[in-house]
Amino acid sequence: MAKIKGHVTIRTENCKGCDLCVHECPQDSLQLSTALNTSGYPYAVLVNDTCTGCTNCALVCPEAVITVFREGKKKPIAILSHVTENITVDITS
Repeated sequence: MAKIKGHVTIRTENCKGCDLCVHECPQDSLQLSTALNTSGYPYAVLVNDTCTGCTNCALVCPEAVITVFREGKKKPIAILSHVTENITVDITS
């Protein structure tokens, strides 16, 4: 069976380097950069090609700066933004 390929984009200028996405990535696709954004925080970066688009990173990001894409899908599969209170997320394929 072919492995699902995914990709994430990260709005690095809004990332506060909390490291939650790095710890929640089951494929070890993310890590914190050694560089700092303009606010002085290290930011998350995609470091290898093992992302499956599982959405764990986007779901745990308190700043909602991660967008997840999955190969074969024309639209992002996970975008969280402007979260101001508790939410429930249902992900369907």
